[in-house]
Amino acid sequence: MSATRAEIAVVAVAELFRGDGEIVASPMGYIPSLGAKLARLTFEPDLLLSDGEAYLIDVEGTVEGWQPFRKMLDTIVPHGRRHVVMGANQIDKFGNQNISAIGDHARPAKQLLGVRGAPGNTANHRTSYWVPRHSPRVFVESVDIVSGVGYDNAAKAGLKYHDVHRVVTNLGVFDFATPDHSMRAVSLHPGVTPEEVAAASGFDIDLSSAGVSREPTDEELRLIRDLDPKGLRDKEVPS
Repeated sequence: MSATRAEIAVVAVAELFRGDGEIVASPMGYIPSLGAKLARLTFEPDLLLSDGEAYLIDVEGTVEGWQPFRKMLDTIVPHGRRHVVMGANQIDKFGNQNISAIGDHARPAKQLLGVRGAPGNTANHRTSYWVPRHSPRVFVESVDIVSGVGYDNAAKAGLKYHDVHRVVTNLGVFDFATPDHSMRAVSLHPGVTPEEVAAASGFDIDLSSAGVSREPTDEELRLIRDLDPKGLRDKEVPS
């Protein structure tokens, strides 16, 4: 069976959780949610999925436990026992993320969500990002406002649990495993060229060792299509 670009992205998000074990997975967005569910159904059965409020659920939404927000703050968040996948309106080469506003902070051109939980997430546990449309407007040399903390600012602040893991986009998978913790390509999705990524980025990304993102197995493809029978994934990432 052939996979769409969206289905390859779902697998790439699922791979973010490989090796995480029994932690709380907090995927924000449709494809991140599909990826977390796929990971739990296959190679990470101990993942704890939340409905975003107070309940731990299985992939079908059946309640398995109760995790009130206060308990989350006391026992999970400050001790690295969570992996959150957030979005990003802007992200720079060191992994600083902006979801707050575009333009000068005192008089922004566009007001967005505000920093929300991004500072606490990046200070306390593993964080990854999902960007459905990789473009120079998102991948910028310097974010207008730091919401999620990148490697350069984390070093200045001495953050103990800081771990910006990876960035998954419609073009590929990226991490910060370089000497200066600047972004590099781990893999490009099938059919994507280094030139395409370079043209869609507002800063230089190390593309020298990029592989090819793996395609889903037949079983993974069946699970993805069972989880999303209406094909909403393809609306988020068209082929």
